[in-house]
Amino acid sequence: MKTLMEDIKKRQFKNVYLLMGEETYLRNQYRKRLREALLDPEDTMNVATFEGKGINPREVIDLAETMPFFAERRVIELQDSGFAKHACPELADYVPDIPESTCLILTESEVDKRGRVYKAIKKSGRVLEFKRQDERTLTRWVLGTLKKEGKSITEQTMHVFLGRTGSDMENIDKELEKLLCYTIGKDVITTDDVEAVCTEQTESRIFDMIQAVTEQNQRRALDLYADLLALKEPPMRILYLITQQFHRLLLLKELSGQGMDRGEMAKAAGVPPFAMGKYMAQCRKFTSAELRRAVEDCVNTEERVKTGQMADQLSVELLIVKYSGQSG
Repeated sequence: MKTLMEDIKKRQFKNVYLLMGEETYLRNQYRKRLREALLDPEDTMNVATFEGKGINPREVIDLAETMPFFAERRVIELQDSGFAKHACPELADYVPDIPESTCLILTESEVDKRGRVYKAIKKSGRVLEFKRQDERTLTRWVLGTLKKEGKSITEQTMHVFLGRTGSDMENIDKELEKLLCYTIGKDVITTDDVEAVCTEQTESRIFDMIQAVTEQNQRRALDLYADLLALKEPPMRILYLITQQFHRLLLLKELSGQGMDRGEMAKAAGVPPFAMGKYMAQCRKFTSAELRRAVEDCVNTEERVKTGQMADQLSVELLIVKYSGQSG
């Protein structure tokens, strides 16, 4: 990100940029900044956007060879084209020959770093990776936004807010906007405000369901399951998330036994750092053997549904009943 801002500041641009990574919000923000630096926002003649799979690379190359219309350069955007993940020899061969009057911007959620397109862009242009941000960075970002609006928030309420939104900045931005609208006229945002308007993510409800299971609170576990069904979540997706949750707990249990620190564990298990305390508390409720058995039961449940031995909704309910009724 720093190198991109240097390019913009010095107005010394590369002819091709690859903005990659799972943090969509940052990718889009920096893509917008780059485009606005390259081209007058009013100029619609010299910008072209291609989106999704099925883009014809020959069409992109032909356009890149076209001189800009009364402007310094032409900007071509490729969004989630898949060119940097799957083989695209035409583009890989063309990257070193992109004319000075053209800037090609690729924004991709997934890339193959062994592929020719990635290697060609890294050699001739600029590659920037936007990863999920850690708790400290997200907290600082939210606090900065709140400060601009003349509002404050306690550390505890911040944890509740991030616990509901997850670490996806696009979702945080959306929920923060709702929260600001809801608290117009208030200086301090409270936990009650967060719980009143911020949507709890499906993964968070699954976490709460597993929490209810560990506490043997069968009624709450089943109520949360009913809530997810009411939100039109398919039973098989719920089962997938339950399986994923048990698998993460098993992985964390094993990594903890190896003496790995929490930061490394969070990265290995794909868990937001700010949620590690709650995850580790859940881990302590199970033995490794119980977690392995839970993962196996989830897999077997999926198999029974797929082979028509059981209905999907009932099978997941029975799984929840089984584990919320066990000691452990």
